[in-house]
Amino acid sequence: MKMNQLSSNKCNCLNGIITVPGDKSISHRSLIMGALAIGESIVTGLLEGEDVLGTAEALKALGADIYKDCSGSWHIHGVGIGGLKQPEGPLDMGNSGTGVRLMMGVVATHPISVIFTGDDSLTSRPMKRVTIPLSKFGAEFSGNQEGTLPITVKGARNPLPIRYELPVASAQVKSAVMLAGLNTPGVTTVIEKIPTRDHSERIFNYFGVPVSLNNEEINVTGHAELTAQKMAVPADPSSASFIIVAAIITEGSDVTIKNVGMNPARTGLFDTLIDMGGNITFENKRQECGEDVADIRVKYSKLKGIIVPENRAPSMIDEYPILCVAAASAEGETVMRGLEELRVKESDRISVMVKGLKDCGVNVIEHDDGMTVSKSDVEGGAIIKTHLDHRIAMSFLVLGMISEKPITADDGSVIETSFPGFTNIMNNLGASVS
Repeated sequence: MKMNQLSSNKCNCLNGIITVPGDKSISHRSLIMGALAIGESIVTGLLEGEDVLGTAEALKALGADIYKDCSGSWHIHGVGIGGLKQPEGPLDMGNSGTGVRLMMGVVATHPISVIFTGDDSLTSRPMKRVTIPLSKFGAEFSGNQEGTLPITVKGARNPLPIRYELPVASAQVKSAVMLAGLNTPGVTTVIEKIPTRDHSERIFNYFGVPVSLNNEEINVTGHAELTAQKMAVPADPSSASFIIVAAIITEGSDVTIKNVGMNPARTGLFDTLIDMGGNITFENKRQECGEDVADIRVKYSKLKGIIVPENRAPSMIDEYPILCVAAASAEGETVMRGLEELRVKESDRISVMVKGLKDCGVNVIEHDDGMTVSKSDVEGGAIIKTHLDHRIAMSFLVLGMISEKPITADDGSVIETSFPGFTNIMNNLGASVS
């Protein structure tokens, strides 16, 4: 991936009606479920970022036939549960923590051996959180003592169903266990004390997998025959968040984002911005393919700092970097705690955000589990080290829209992993990113 500096300059206002790329979480899952189904699934609105395309390539290496037609629809000819083949070489998952953890779940109960690897960022991220529960099915994992990539997964020949209680709230771990349960006889149970995003439960139901919810338990019946489906992937609320915050903090702005996924487990940032005084309305609410969808209209708002409820973290864990940007414009202090998970994302997002904010003149205090950001006159003028983290890059480019001096991301190419077209969309609204 070639380094590509991007700078953002102060702008007047943002105005327009736009769409953003498809939801990353749902895009990964739609490809995986299509590859495990019998027949042809057709997916529209798929996020064509590097992370999702990496999952598509991994599934092709495992035997699925996946291609995009001239209209932009993706066709997936599945191999059925238990039908994966031995890949010819390692599966390079790039920068995608979601992709590699879900794919480990898929192969853990297939009698094949697969090597997973990734880029410098992904190979430093913890994988024991998935290898520990997946080994209970009978899968074997070999690699280094730290439990990081590259890892060889030897799938179980005779997998056994498990009951597993999540030690930390993680939709990725939950989903990896659920996917492993698909090729396991009997009922696999995941217990989650703190609810996480439920995209897997919804898409399992949509493809015909028996899933039952009983209080804190999610039960998956294995060896079901998945039925190929047509899917329309809603726009990614995490990607929409950057546009929303940019419009809220830039005076005179009025932006509408169409077809955004409104899964209740993903809308914590929207709730938080409204609590802070953000002018956000949801129009044309509806359901598509089992997911809640709406158009979001957002206008410039004078925000006030709040204490963000810690129990909201699972529904907005990826949005704290961009919330820090909004907090720099909010009267008073915005306190964000209970965010230990941010230290093991694509980067240590707490320390990276705190350093970058300080470099831009923002008043911020770092905590072990979060940060406190105060209203600041944003000086800017900094070159931000993104650490191969797309959300860090986009957050500081948004901050540059209200700073006195330009803010530069040292590598804007990482944005392509989740939000292809980010720069063009922003500039068409009135930003100045180059």
